[in-house]
Amino acid sequence: MRRTPALIVGGGPAGAVAALQLARAGAPHLLVERNAETGDALCGGFLSWRTLEALDRLGVPRDALNRDAIRRLRLVAGGRTAEATLPRPALAVSRRRLDSLLLDHAMAAGAAVDRGAAVRAAEDGVVRLADDGEIAPDALFLATGKHDLRGLVRGAERGDDPTLGLRIRLGPSAALDRLIGDTIELHLFDRGYAGLARQEDGTVNLCMAVHRSRLSDAGSPDTLLAALGAESPRLGERLAHRASGAAIDAVANVPYGWRATLGKSGLFRLGDQAACIPSLAGEGMGIAIESGARAAAAYLRYGPDGADDYQRTLARDLSMPFAIADRIRAAAERPAWAHALVAAVRLAPALAGIAARLTRISHKPLDG
Repeated sequence: MRRTPALIVGGGPAGAVAALQLARAGAPHLLVERNAETGDALCGGFLSWRTLEALDRLGVPRDALNRDAIRRLRLVAGGRTAEATLPRPALAVSRRRLDSLLLDHAMAAGAAVDRGAAVRAAEDGVVRLADDGEIAPDALFLATGKHDLRGLVRGAERGDDPTLGLRIRLGPSAALDRLIGDTIELHLFDRGYAGLARQEDGTVNLCMAVHRSRLSDAGSPDTLLAALGAESPRLGERLAHRASGAAIDAVANVPYGWRATLGKSGLFRLGDQAACIPSLAGEGMGIAIESGARAAAAYLRYGPDGADDYQRTLARDLSMPFAIADRIRAAAERPAWAHALVAAVRLAPALAGIAARLTRISHKPLDG
């Protein structure tokens, strides 16, 4: 059995930032990542101005991510559309590029990384790998994204109609570029919504949160996309740029709105394992990066016992962004309220900027 003072499970943004901070401090640690090569995770990719500031202070400049900025928000519900200027420019980047840059940055700083090491479970203070190896850490940093680890399941209530995450890639094409331009689009529909943004490789990432009942009514993801395209001509126009046979990635039972409000000594939950904000807020990557930095800072100062205060403080600081995002999400998934949201932004575009500011998290360890 191997032993390590700090074990980070997951090499996405949250885990990579934690490893980077521990490496810079010279603290012994090990990061294990199940994929031998960096893949393209289903969710994430929108980086707000606050997240870009945090990344820049970590040593990852925005030009290394995507040179094309996102300056506007476009809301679409049925045949209605509204636009608003974002408080400050943001951008979209593929998770393959973001995750690669952050993990490479961590390794360049001296982070200990073991790739191709899948974790099967965490029980009785021991982390068990898929190859039957075992690691006993003093502190565990859980950064497995939306996928729960056996023995440390989040315990979020699924409800009678849980939410699924779907992702497809559109383009690249010049016509699609003209449609999307410098916007982040949110298409609102019955029991769900879709976000679209242009990434550094020219493709448009379409991430969708949809309730299981809506998918069940359609019968399949392809049929659902066809139905949504028929309901919303603008969304249909964009879906027409999907390559024939392009894969639809999916993740089940996403607990949007859940936060870990209680901590446990030696267990630092990061990213979606700490808090899963409704994706229309566009703050998932911001929370991942912030949680990784905060957890590392708490560990460096207090050791494994810093986990409880870290978790409680993070949950408290996320209470307002989550409350606002949850209310917007509840309205967005009901057609009558969605139309009212679009009408409100058309009348007062500044409302969108206010909501965008109030759903950000401050990056405290990096702001000092």
